[in-house]
Amino acid sequence: MTGRADRVVWHEAGDEHEWIDASATAVAEGLRAALAVPGNVRLLLSGGSTPAPVYRALAARTLDWSRVVVGLVDERDVEPDADGSNARLVRESLLRGQAASARFEPLRGPGQSLAQAVTSANARLTDAPIALCALGMGEDGHTASLFPGAADLTEALASREPYAAIDARGCAVAGAYPWRISLTPAGLARSQQRVLLIRGAAKRAVLERALKDGAASELPIRVAVDLAGEPLHVYWCP
Repeated sequence: MTGRADRVVWHEAGDEHEWIDASATAVAEGLRAALAVPGNVRLLLSGGSTPAPVYRALAARTLDWSRVVVGLVDERDVEPDADGSNARLVRESLLRGQAASARFEPLRGPGQSLAQAVTSANARLTDAPIALCALGMGEDGHTASLFPGAADLTEALASREPYAAIDARGCAVAGAYPWRISLTPAGLARSQQRVLLIRGAAKRAVLERALKDGAASELPIRVAVDLAGEPLHVYWCP
């Protein structure tokens, strides 16, 4: 049986600048390959401060952005223009320059309830194939908004729908935003390529621990490693 370590391809950069360039290049080339086939393609992005400089670099890459539908891996239960909104981060960091012509689909619309947002997101995810998901990971091993210890994590991990609501009350890493909408393993499995963007020794140690035996509920990043198809490409720098 193939071990988890064989399901990961490491791309190690020497510094932040090299990491940003390598990460942006990986996403751009993944999109370029998908765009070789007629029709639109979908790019799903994570929030947080770590990938923001990658998105800014990606915005300068020359692609047929008019055929790219940009969506989100997860979102907090906040209005799309709120300070904590992943949609706002993506709009401000990616949807400019060359990438201004991309179509953006936030996960949560103005005034929507979390349940309405989940229903809308699941219905929408049929009009363009997912070319690539850019994932992040927390030091607790979560990815997307699949937090270890979340009340409904088991249901989300088993869901056949691409998105699910997450109740992360009691999960310290969720901070002031415990209610989330998150891509599920079933949703992530629809992506042709998956990349993980992480930095620092602490997160590398967490990922290396996740590559050992154990359940996805303990370290949900294991979901991204265990999926069939293309291996998980990890872009890391100190």
